[in-house]
Amino acid sequence: MAVEFYNVKKREKVQIEESDITKVKYERTLKNGSSQTRYAFKAEDAGTKLTKFCSEADWKASKAKEA
Repeated sequence: MAVEFYNVKKREKVQIEESDITKVKYERTLKNGSSQTRYAFKAEDAGTKLTKFCSEADWKASKAKEA
């Protein structure tokens, strides 16, 4: 399964295979004391680092390795 990223340098969408993708979880604490978790996929295309934010369900369903 390929995931679609937008490459800013090329100004076009690119397809990256799931085997070349890493899934990442960003956690932070907000000013009011609550925490927020964001889920993303990271990849690289011809030297350009790519990041795509996704839902928790998509993140969990992916078979990509976790960083």
